[in-house]
Amino acid sequence: MMAADTLAGGILSWFAFPPAAADGLGSIAIDATQLNMSVTDPTAWATAMNNLGMVPVGLPGQQLVSDSICVPGFDPGLNMMTGITPINPMIPGLGLVPPPPPTEVAVVKEIIHCKSCTLFPQNPNLPPPSTRERPPGCKTVFVGGLPENATEEIIQEVFEQCGDITAIRKSKKNFCHIRFAEEFMVDKAIYLSGYRMRLGSSTDKKDSGRLHVDFAQARDDFYEWECKQRMRAREERHRRKLEEDRLRPPSPPPIMHYSEHEAALLAEKLKDDSKFSEAITVLLSWIERGEVNRRSANHFYSMVQSANSHVRRLMNEKATHEQEMEEAKENFKNALTGILTQFEQIVAVFNASTRQKAWDHFSKAQRKNIDIWRKHSEELRNAQSEQLMGIRREEEMEMSDDENCDSPTKKMRVDESALAAQAYALKEENDSLRWQLDAYRNEVELLKQEKEQLFRTEENLTKDQQVQFLQQTMQGMQQQLLTIQEELNNKKSELEQAKEEQSHTQALLKVLQEQLKGTKELVETNGHSHEDTNEINVLTVALVNQDRENNTEKRSQGLKSEKEALLIGIISTFLHVHPFGANIEYLWSYMQQLDSKISANEIEMLLMRLPRMFKQEFTGVGATLEKRWKLCAFEGIKTT
Repeated sequence: MMAADTLAGGILSWFAFPPAAADGLGSIAIDATQLNMSVTDPTAWATAMNNLGMVPVGLPGQQLVSDSICVPGFDPGLNMMTGITPINPMIPGLGLVPPPPPTEVAVVKEIIHCKSCTLFPQNPNLPPPSTRERPPGCKTVFVGGLPENATEEIIQEVFEQCGDITAIRKSKKNFCHIRFAEEFMVDKAIYLSGYRMRLGSSTDKKDSGRLHVDFAQARDDFYEWECKQRMRAREERHRRKLEEDRLRPPSPPPIMHYSEHEAALLAEKLKDDSKFSEAITVLLSWIERGEVNRRSANHFYSMVQSANSHVRRLMNEKATHEQEMEEAKENFKNALTGILTQFEQIVAVFNASTRQKAWDHFSKAQRKNIDIWRKHSEELRNAQSEQLMGIRREEEMEMSDDENCDSPTKKMRVDESALAAQAYALKEENDSLRWQLDAYRNEVELLKQEKEQLFRTEENLTKDQQVQFLQQTMQGMQQQLLTIQEELNNKKSELEQAKEEQSHTQALLKVLQEQLKGTKELVETNGHSHEDTNEINVLTVALVNQDRENNTEKRSQGLKSEKEALLIGIISTFLHVHPFGANIEYLWSYMQQLDSKISANEIEMLLMRLPRMFKQEFTGVGATLEKRWKLCAFEGIKTT
């Protein structure tokens, strides 16, 4: 009975999943006390339970599998008594396994028992629960219909059988989101959709609920899926690039840039027969690039000269190849003559066979074959003889061209040609040396000219800087002289005006003195009163003021232009707003906003020309002494 209890506990603790999810959940480990059995057949465990005489816990009613396939009289405690291993009734060889159910039959879901809850499957006659479209890279599921009293620990206990859970986000309401480590675990969780979940054995509504498991959209899942897609795209691009690089034809070797060091190495390569073809391409590319200049002309000339010297080697190679070709021709001619002699002998054999002595003894077929062979051999002999005759005619033509080779004149000509060749070579060497000397002279002259240009540019720069400084100082001096001249002209005009005033006052003083003398004499003679003297003084003062006014009127000239009238109007309004007066700099800064070309001296001269409208006063003491101009036109009106 103990063995039967342990076996039943192992069976009831197993999660039964359909064949679609068997790839993941079928690998869940069972304790050593549980029975090792495949779960690919959905009725396997039910058959085993019926064979053992047990009904699944919490499933009232009839058994899942009929008794017709059960083993009658199977004693589960047999191994406890005899020590014999119990027979597995699911072994196909025993003939106890029922035939596999058809694929159209609906999968039978069974009860799932957990420590804290129990999951009951839905009615198999009902349609399966609907799911939304699966998002790409989905690892998160939505679980709704949870019991109100379900805790996060109970949810983890139920769904951790599907795989490793990375996060559970439970809401205050009856749903949550579960994120698994892999995508295939979501399929196992979807299998639990439709199960009714009951906490313990309670019948309270808060302890039960119908699960609804569906795919959920999560940004983390979509981000990981995008990362995987990008990684696969990168791998695919890398693979294609490697394939293209493998199939691409090799590129020609790059040609290095010109430098003196590379030119020296190239000159050595040009002298080497094995590296000449590679070096001559580099030299040609340098010349086409335009690397030849006055400095590098000597290096290029030496490389061109070494290329020219390579011509001799090529001519010697040509001569050796021609000699080899002549020897080959001679060998071919000898071989051809041998072949021709053999053809002659074969033709002679055929001719002898066709004579009367031998010809009568051959049969008709033999005669026919001999005749065919004779004609064929004659054709071949004629062709070989024509080829040999053509070779001989060519040799005769060559001999006719060189028929005087052995004559003494020919020897003299050969000697003369050799001497001429030596002389030409010496002349070329002399020309090359002379050109090298000219090139060195040109380089020395270029270096001298460059040094002179550098010195001249430095001297010119210093001279130009000095000239610029002098011009700037001259301009500053000229501006200072112009300002000083303007000040001198203003002071001269002021001095002239002061002299005129002084001379006029002196004349007035003289007149007044004479008048005073005359009045004194009249007083003494006539004995007038003091009031008469006061009246005389008032008259004299009035005369002086009148004279001053006349002088000021004389000094004040008329307005020259409409611009001056406009300036006077603006200045008068400005000074009327400033009753305590304003200095000339303040006035100039205000007027400059209206006319940027006006100067302070021009404003001051205009104010001095109109003393009846504007007057100058001194305010302050010592260092704070300041000249201020005031508007006095209204004072004259008040006095009048």
